[in-house]
Amino acid sequence: MAPVHHAKYNYLEKTLSKTSKCQICGKLFKPQGIKSHATHCAARQTREIQRIDATKEYEREKEQALVTSAYSTVRMHITQAGPSQVARTLNEDNDGLPTPNISHSGRTDFVDQDVWEPHGDPAAQSDQSNVSMASNGSDRTPSPEQPPADFKTEFHPRSNTPSLFQSQEEFGQHATATMAPDPHPWHPFIEEGDYLFAEIALQAGLNASQINGLLSLISHIVQGKANVTLRNDVDLQRAWDRAAMQVTPFTRHNVTAPYKGENLTFPVYVRSLWEWALDLLSNPLLAPHFVWDAQWVFRHNGHEYERFYSEPWTGDRWWDIQSRLPQVENAAPFAFILYADQTHLSSHGTVKGYPVVACCGNLPTNIRNGERFGGGCVVGWLPIVPKSAKEEGKTSYTNYKRVIWHEAFLCIIDRLTELSKLGYKYECYDKITRWLFPLILILSTDYEEQCMMSLIRGTKSKRPCPVCLVPLEDLSQLAKSFPMHTIRQAKEALAIYQEKKSAGELILKALGLRPVANVFWKVENSEPEEAVSFDRLHALHDGLFGHHSLEELKILLSKLLCKYAAQLEEQLAAFPSWRGLAHFNGILHVSYADGNKLQDLAQQTFYAALNILTNNVSHEGYQLLWMLRSYLELDSLIGLDVHTDKTLELIEREQLVFGSELKEYVSRVANGELAEHLKTDWNFPKVHLWKHVVRDIRNKGAAHNYSTRPNEKMHGSLKDAYQDHSNGKDVAVQVLRVDHHCLAMKLIRNRVDAEANRTQQDCDDDDIDGGGDEDVLMSFSEHVKLEFQGFHQKFTRFVNQCLPIYLNRNRNSWKNISFAETFQLQEHAYLKVNYESRMDWQQATDYLQCNPSFHSKPRYDTVLFQLSHSEIAFARLVFMFSCNIPDFGTYQFALVHPYTANINAARSSFDNAFRLVRVKARPHTASIFIPIQSIVRGVLLYPDPKYKDEYFVVEHIDGDMFRCVNEWNGHHLDQE
Repeated sequence: MAPVHHAKYNYLEKTLSKTSKCQICGKLFKPQGIKSHATHCAARQTREIQRIDATKEYEREKEQALVTSAYSTVRMHITQAGPSQVARTLNEDNDGLPTPNISHSGRTDFVDQDVWEPHGDPAAQSDQSNVSMASNGSDRTPSPEQPPADFKTEFHPRSNTPSLFQSQEEFGQHATATMAPDPHPWHPFIEEGDYLFAEIALQAGLNASQINGLLSLISHIVQGKANVTLRNDVDLQRAWDRAAMQVTPFTRHNVTAPYKGENLTFPVYVRSLWEWALDLLSNPLLAPHFVWDAQWVFRHNGHEYERFYSEPWTGDRWWDIQSRLPQVENAAPFAFILYADQTHLSSHGTVKGYPVVACCGNLPTNIRNGERFGGGCVVGWLPIVPKSAKEEGKTSYTNYKRVIWHEAFLCIIDRLTELSKLGYKYECYDKITRWLFPLILILSTDYEEQCMMSLIRGTKSKRPCPVCLVPLEDLSQLAKSFPMHTIRQAKEALAIYQEKKSAGELILKALGLRPVANVFWKVENSEPEEAVSFDRLHALHDGLFGHHSLEELKILLSKLLCKYAAQLEEQLAAFPSWRGLAHFNGILHVSYADGNKLQDLAQQTFYAALNILTNNVSHEGYQLLWMLRSYLELDSLIGLDVHTDKTLELIEREQLVFGSELKEYVSRVANGELAEHLKTDWNFPKVHLWKHVVRDIRNKGAAHNYSTRPNEKMHGSLKDAYQDHSNGKDVAVQVLRVDHHCLAMKLIRNRVDAEANRTQQDCDDDDIDGGGDEDVLMSFSEHVKLEFQGFHQKFTRFVNQCLPIYLNRNRNSWKNISFAETFQLQEHAYLKVNYESRMDWQQATDYLQCNPSFHSKPRYDTVLFQLSHSEIAFARLVFMFSCNIPDFGTYQFALVHPYTANINAARSSFDNAFRLVRVKARPHTASIFIPIQSIVRGVLLYPDPKYKDEYFVVEHIDGDMFRCVNEWNGHHLDQE
């Protein structure tokens, strides 16, 4: 039967019998929903007027406010449980934490002391309150007599905004939305209970039978605390549909293209990309966070202002695009970040979906990459051209798939093709009317989708890179650079192909391109070779390591004696625990498809294999370790959330190191006994792709801006929608209906949470959790661990030596405090440490355990603490407690096992080679007391299996730890 051509229609249309028009907003609604909407719409109009008036009043107050901001930077902030809730400054040095004197050999030259030394002026250790946020900085250039401001922001000239100078406290602060009270934020649900139930049912993926049973139960037991009016699944579906009317719906399009004389038609489901953008712009909770103008942002490093790259608008591409926009007043880019990838919906893999996800590049990372309203949103569902046993593999059929893909994608971005040229006039939250020009700033995808988007021929073509014209045989040559792809080049080649197929085909093949017109050419400032971006998840974690280096390691171990593989798996299983770090019991016979787990496995494998894959055991394995060390360095460098020219220089330098190590590995394999088993040809795209990451960072900001990680998470909810809410027919319609409901529920959740925040202050969790409210009567002789030997005497000496200095008392007039043999202590098993990350100068949090039975296992985490004013040290938590000191109050302390012993210099050669930081524990009897407030952050240490009580600092757990270790190794990332 010939395919039937349908007109564009709303796929929810079947649920509408007729519609009524709202007299206020002009939108169409069901008859059963128009009454409640009209009431809400009128109230919303009133609230909008009130919001505008409140905003104007706020701006007037803001202009009158005079704020003085403290210049010193709070380096660490720990909120404590108990009577003493003081946030104090442990270090006022703006350049960062004091750097321990660690030589290149890894030897730690900490002072050999057994007592914590108070440091700094006690008066300076008092609470430093946050200054008023009425002022976000000054546009005046600091005078020569004044110390330079911490941050400087230069705006695009067309913004007519002067340079902004800000202190550490002011930088990164944004205006917040001023919402009028909303007594019914859960509208259009009749009652709040209806909304809460609908949200839970959606998240849990309940089917009709489960919903009916649960509502039947609730109707019998609810006593009026939350009046649930829903009675069955039909009521719930209607409630979801009413809620879904608040956000842009999906519509269906048909794409038709001929193949071998027959027109084939495929359905495409589209949520209007621009209407979704307007949903974001009109949301009062998101509107204050939009950034329009390109910025060059600088931080003072103690010598000069150094530019850094973080958000997309801090990159060069945003600046260049804004310079090219039409010459109209207040012209600004509206940047889209698009993601597309096929996913298996069914467990057996026969049912697939092809979602397209959009993010708004004008919103900050925490919103854009979050899971709430304002984060990624499904805006399209592409057709999948079926595989044909007769046609599969033919060039013509492969090209036809590209034609269908680009025609289908045009349905998604069709509105942008016009608006990108003419602009869209919109009054923004700041009351400035701007001309918004939509564009596609970033295409966030894996390599296979990059081939589809850029229309290159793929892995085995003559030019397999979507960005540059590198030949296939030079993909592993990271020291070489090649010309970039250009639109002009591609258009000229395609024009020749359309005139004379044979001549054009030769040119297109030489460029590695398909003979298809690229849909992104239709949108201004959206060049595909500029928009495609490096993705760590697929290129590194799931690619270069997961599919290549890890497989090489498995083959190597299978060819060695069994004891080596067993030892590696044993050491992996014993790897210390850390919050968020996956744990592995095996490596040889397990395939990990999760890129997040593979990222963790790469770190742990390196440390666990150090004493196994020695040069004596395996020349190839030893060289693979060198490759892995360079890989981890590059992965951590690329993964930093803030980059400077120095970090970008380190990336380029380390890429040359990796290329050299790879070349040596290939040489050893080719000349060794395992040549027929191991890989000797490393000329594949994922070795080459990170060649362009520095360019991406300079143009589009940090790598998290184009990571596929946040969008990959959305596959899970789509799979759940298929399995829980679909009967296996009309899959796209049913899955997208659930996704549409989810988006509406996110919108309502934002309103509900905002109203809750407006009416009451949320209480933070206690930072120290003892697991109970009762004090513990403890005897000094109760603990038999070596660390507890001399507890009474040590603690008494510690208090009498340190408390006078801490309290700023005269030591000569101090009367020593003595403690009874038994006294009350409140033991604590959990510590939450807030500190300022060196990676992005934002607050980071470590969750530490000091627990004899954490998930049925003892866990005593390691910390970095302020040993003295100029020194920091590592220690393992032994015992955390709070106690009341008579006449002085309650204080929190920790008994710790310090890792400050001297290290044998013979280790330096090995440590230097692999760029390791090694620490050594002192005897267990040398435990010391420290104030909880002296803890800077948590650290992860891996025990060296060869040497007792010696540990390697695991630097790749986060960006802050990575920067610390790099500085200790002599790589100062903040300055030359």
